[in-house]
Amino acid sequence: MSDRFDLVVIGAGMAGMTAANKCAAQGWRVGIVDELPYGGTCALRGCDPKKILRRGAEIIDAAQLMSDTGVQENGVSVDWPALMRRKRGFTDRVPKRMEDELVGNGVTTFHGHAEFSGPNELLIDGTAHRSDRFLIASGATPRPLVFPGAEHLIDSTGFLDLDELPRRMVFIGGGFISFEFAHIAARAGAECTIIDRGSRPLREFDPDLVELLVTRSEEAGIRVLRNTTVTGVGTTLAGYRVGIDTAGTAASIDTGLVVHGAGRVPNLDSLHLDAAGIASGPRGVTVAAHLQSITNPAVFAAGDAANTIGRPLTPVAVFEGKVVASNMIKGTTTTPDYTGVPTTVFAIPELNRVGLLEHEAADAGHEIAVRFTDTSDWYSTYRVAETTAAAKIIIDTASDQILGAHLLGPGHSELINTFGLAIKLGLTTRQLKSVTATYPSLGSDLGSLL
Repeated sequence: MSDRFDLVVIGAGMAGMTAANKCAAQGWRVGIVDELPYGGTCALRGCDPKKILRRGAEIIDAAQLMSDTGVQENGVSVDWPALMRRKRGFTDRVPKRMEDELVGNGVTTFHGHAEFSGPNELLIDGTAHRSDRFLIASGATPRPLVFPGAEHLIDSTGFLDLDELPRRMVFIGGGFISFEFAHIAARAGAECTIIDRGSRPLREFDPDLVELLVTRSEEAGIRVLRNTTVTGVGTTLAGYRVGIDTAGTAASIDTGLVVHGAGRVPNLDSLHLDAAGIASGPRGVTVAAHLQSITNPAVFAAGDAANTIGRPLTPVAVFEGKVVASNMIKGTTTTPDYTGVPTTVFAIPELNRVGLLEHEAADAGHEIAVRFTDTSDWYSTYRVAETTAAAKIIIDTASDQILGAHLLGPGHSELINTFGLAIKLGLTTRQLKSVTATYPSLGSDLGSLL
């Protein structure tokens, strides 16, 4: 058995690394463990590599949109293996850089399987380590699927490491992963189908803007099947056959690859939480608002592994890591502030949200004004030849403050940050409209949207 730690962190993603470094800076003896390379989902298997691949899709789409405006495509295309090498040029460096930072700050790093063996004891590949505190930041894993042949699917990690792109692909689930990856693959030449068991994909986003994105997706060659369940996946000589059922009508789709895009769940099953008396549920470790376990005071949780009101986003994991470290160091019960955190589906164009949906604002009792604007013919959209763009802003008529902002359009993932700041600081529309933006820029559209 090793010497006792002040803190052992399970998971070397953004939440875990943030907390480990912060606590080590206070002179604590800190250990961190992960079975996978250090860096977590975002840097290695999610946000960052995805957006590198998306850059290729952006260029293809931009060339296609501008093809009748004096710009000649001249056969511009994606060389998938070369694009993947570009992605690996970033991701391959991450684990060592992350671990070097931890070691440089005095953190003891472990690589292996972790599981609890008692309230204050963790086994790492069978070796016991005791600690005064533990932080569970083990992230999320693909949601288990139960239909026959589910073992044939690849997950987001597999997609982001494909050496070759099949000619046909099926994405199961109507969420972030399916839309983002399908938009990349379609611009790289693949025939893509998204299968959603519900009537509306991307349910956390404004329904009017979602419909516009679905139409734009179909124009890009992505087929979106709604109210459709997968009955099974079998192998063929050329790839796979996906059995589906739509309103009682059975059919099948032949494809070269089937991708799991049906959501993720907290990665907790192998930690043996019961051995440490740690309560958990479908959304993660059950924590108080200040991120401490409600059943084991030695345990905290943050990021996708914690049952909080925060969305499973990288920026949320980072500030939860900061808050939980501060609470452990100071013995305080500070609660993370989730106000004004934006989220984006990086399709082409990108779909964004911050704050409340229209029905949520009304259900909460607000008297609201809804400013919906079709911006598909605005200068900022016309300039890049995009065909689809719109905005919906939800305003509290009593306070003149923004309750929610929903944007669809090219580059709008930058503009949504201004709305997030406005919601965070309680700025009024009058204050926002008083700002003079550089022109012509996307930011100069803000006043007209209000």
